[in-house]
Amino acid sequence: MIGGIGTPELIIILIVALLLFGAKRLPEIGRAIGKGIREIRNASDGIMSDDEEVYKDIKDKSPREEDNSENKS
Repeated sequence: MIGGIGTPELIIILIVALLLFGAKRLPEIGRAIGKGIREIRNASDGIMSDDEEVYKDIKDKSPREEDNSENKS
């Protein structure tokens, strides 16, 4: 079961969708939803990789290195 939705509920949802949109439009709607989910996933992966790069940059510049450079001046 997905989040409390069982088989009978899924069948009812599919029947209602079939009645509302028709057999010809359902594949188009499925493709559009799939493309939308893929775009969201790609965008979130890009954000995560950007965050990892920033974290690595911050980690590479440790406070000890900054303190040593200030003491030499």
